[in-house]
Amino acid sequence: MNRIRRAAPADSAAVFDLARQFATSFHPQLENFEQSFNLLLEQDDALLLVMDDADQLLGYLLGFDHHTLYANGRVSWVEELMVRPDRRRAGVGRDLMLQFEQWAATRGSKLVALATRRAAPFYTAIGYQESALYFRKLL
Repeated sequence: MNRIRRAAPADSAAVFDLARQFATSFHPQLENFEQSFNLLLEQDDALLLVMDDADQLLGYLLGFDHHTLYANGRVSWVEELMVRPDRRRAGVGRDLMLQFEQWAATRGSKLVALATRRAAPFYTAIGYQESALYFRKLL
């Protein structure tokens, strides 16, 4: 049976394996990853969720909330969502997003937002609408 829960220190290696699957300009390095992972577990404004079954991690979601001026309060942002390739299209990503949305609502967030390059059809299918362009500058 699949379950969603907050990540724990023991999940570090499995989350690292999933994070390395992002096709981005960054390549996670274990030492840096572990430092960030441990800090994120302690942050009040961060939520690191994992879905597991009896013997393996199926996916994870990292998100945050913060105060804004334009939205009259808090908004929440999904930074990372990764699901094992062999478990995609099985509801893992949807369920992680629903759990994050519930967390955001309990914290008073007015909206949940995210950026994606490859998964727009997934987010559209679960009720998200395109809203803005995403810009970045590597430092």
